[in-house]
Amino acid sequence: MHAYRTHKCNELRKSDEGKTVKLSGWIHRIYDLGGVLFIIIRDTYGITQCVVEEDSPILKTLEKWRVESVVTIEGTVAARTAETVNPKMPTGEIEIRIEKAELQSGADVIPFQVYEDDGAGEDIRLKYRYIDLRREGMQKKIRLRNDVISGLRKNMWDKGFQEFQTPILTASSPEGARDYLVPSRLHPGKFYALPQAPQQFKQLLMMSGFDKYFQIAPCFRDEDGRADRLAEFYQLDVEMSFVTQEEIHATIQPVIENLFKEHAAFTGQEREVIWCDNIPYKEAMLKYGSDKPDLRNPLEICDVTEVFAREDVAFKAFKGTIEKGGVVRAIRAPNVADQPRSFFDKLNSWAQGEGAPGLGYVLFEGEEGKGPIAKFIPEAAQSALKEISGAQSGDAIFFICNMEDKAAKFAGAARDAICNALPQGHEAAREQGVYKFCWIVDFPMYEFDEKAQKIDFSHNPFSMPQGGMKDLEEKDPLDIYAYQYDAVCNGFELASGAIRNHRPEIMEKAFGIAGYGKEVLEDKFGGMLNAMRYGAPPHGGLAFGIDRIVMLLADEPNLREVYAFVMNGQYEDQMMSAPNDITPEQLQDLHIKLNLPKKIVKADDEAA
Repeated sequence: MHAYRTHKCNELRKSDEGKTVKLSGWIHRIYDLGGVLFIIIRDTYGITQCVVEEDSPILKTLEKWRVESVVTIEGTVAARTAETVNPKMPTGEIEIRIEKAELQSGADVIPFQVYEDDGAGEDIRLKYRYIDLRREGMQKKIRLRNDVISGLRKNMWDKGFQEFQTPILTASSPEGARDYLVPSRLHPGKFYALPQAPQQFKQLLMMSGFDKYFQIAPCFRDEDGRADRLAEFYQLDVEMSFVTQEEIHATIQPVIENLFKEHAAFTGQEREVIWCDNIPYKEAMLKYGSDKPDLRNPLEICDVTEVFAREDVAFKAFKGTIEKGGVVRAIRAPNVADQPRSFFDKLNSWAQGEGAPGLGYVLFEGEEGKGPIAKFIPEAAQSALKEISGAQSGDAIFFICNMEDKAAKFAGAARDAICNALPQGHEAAREQGVYKFCWIVDFPMYEFDEKAQKIDFSHNPFSMPQGGMKDLEEKDPLDIYAYQYDAVCNGFELASGAIRNHRPEIMEKAFGIAGYGKEVLEDKFGGMLNAMRYGAPPHGGLAFGIDRIVMLLADEPNLREVYAFVMNGQYEDQMMSAPNDITPEQLQDLHIKLNLPKKIVKADDEAA
């Protein structure tokens, strides 16, 4: 017989009755019913109930075992009586009568339960992650991650892509987020950087003559922690030569659609996968107040600045902002006249909690509008609002007034707040059981950085401007569009990509507009710039965030719940105690001296 098991803990059935078997695993639970001991054994495949009778010579030994100890048991498969069958367990018709048992590894008292959620906080779960990962729900999500990566690889191979690995130790470059830096022992005072993305290397592969590349790529960004962002993450990184934006979309879209269709029922709820039409960036910001809109929300935003700018409209709060160059956005909420007053009051309170004076609205019942600002809007102006927004009797229009960028952001948040406030079943409630994808296209090449008071790249600096050199030379930088695109699903950005700039003279001009001189370009991106000078094909690509894909499929709002081992929100690994101090000898090897910030002296320390 095998040293540890003849069967896995999910395999035995009533047809195995009478067999002598051996199982190994963790003790999931122990029940002592007056001398008869029930031990539930668990492995990664399932659970099996085992029993020790009160006259067994090994009963006293087994009574001392703790849950989560690793054991091997040998015994005979017995059918359960009809009243003790557990239909919820695949092995629920049998149990093992234990004849021999061996403790492979005893467990101390565990810090939280594995068999049930006992409310343990994230910190303790991350500290004892190896215990947390024993839970069935966590194991399902980690297996899902494996299946997603496996499926992506197979699809990419089937489409003729080749998988290459790119360097982890590379040069620091100004690509957006902060780099994680690694000091060089052999080159004192110099540093490597961990890659924010394999951007330059994948483009260099295209310039090297490879046609279709992909990689399950690790990326590192020294950014503040969020529920949907980690310091270390993985992406499906893709690049192709001699392609247009549309061809890239047509190639990758079926891969992602098939993946989501395959795993759409992971949470037990069937979900439809729908890919909607492309949405230009400016349209997305106007209609949804976001460049990653949740299209399950049917509400749309429209511009009604012209109505509030009319002479017969006397709402001074909006008038003053419009005169300074501001805008007024409106959100039509259909058929809300039957909603209680608390519906409107809660939305007003929500707006105040976000720092706004409130959320003004007009409710149309019959011909005349009602609400806190309706008296400032004469009948003719109300008619104009109805025409622009499509509002009818029974509808309400909510208003946001601010400078354009701030108005868009707040209107996007208000759109979600209004939708969330509507009861399920309402025609404007968020659609359930669906993944709604779209491509956001036509991103502006540049934006004005208010803090630095300069023009800078708004997206990927290696993108091709849509008008090439002509637009760079003749257009206002803020009017230039790039061949850049994002894939969005249910309010999350899943991918970002672009057609790349493959012409060195265009790259020099594009970076020059953003304030990067030729010497900076040569210093930071010299390798890629030189490669362009020796013949670079038109090329483009994108990268899908694997972690966010798994997060969506698992219906899990926190990325840390779909990783095996991960740091907390402060980027501390409590299990491995990282980051940690290093020895003076290590610092000396690296030629580094620490210049730490002074510790804050507490009042009670001073008193002492």
